[in-house]
Amino acid sequence: MSDDRVFNVLFLCTANSARSLMAECILNRLGKGHFRAYSAGTAPAAQVHPETLKLLAGLNYDVSALRPKSWHEFTGPDAPHFDFVFTVCDDAANETCPTFPGEPWHRMSAHWGIPDPKVVGGTATDLSFAFADAYRLLDRRIAIFVALPIRSLDRLALQEHLEQIGQAGGEVQAQAS
Repeated sequence: MSDDRVFNVLFLCTANSARSLMAECILNRLGKGHFRAYSAGTAPAAQVHPETLKLLAGLNYDVSALRPKSWHEFTGPDAPHFDFVFTVCDDAANETCPTFPGEPWHRMSAHWGIPDPKVVGGTATDLSFAFADAYRLLDRRIAIFVALPIRSLDRLALQEHLEQIGQAGGEVQAQAS
């Protein structure tokens, strides 16, 4: 693989109004020049969750172009080829996780389940903490992903690392196998 190759990554969830959008923003920041992130949902919400916008804007992300998108935007002939596809829905809460259509043997994928901060009850502070926690987990996992020596790992080792990242609370360390 060429050292100047940019890897395309798609984060999938159901509504694409919180977790997958956060992941898109985080990876575009942390992986600048090496990764290009996108996000989509199987049943996109009408708008980005206001708490997502508040959190990301407060962390100096440009939120002006954020919008929920259907995964159908990424299945046409002009869509980017994805090297990685990650689901971030919470299967522990019986949330349905999407499967991206197409040719899965050409890309790597893993499930990085994150509890849905939108369903947290309680006060506005409780909701804010839930969004911050989802962001923290995504940020840790994506930082580990970005640190992986992707170009030097074979597919099997890379897949193992991707799955480990998704199973951990962010404490997995990137190591070459």
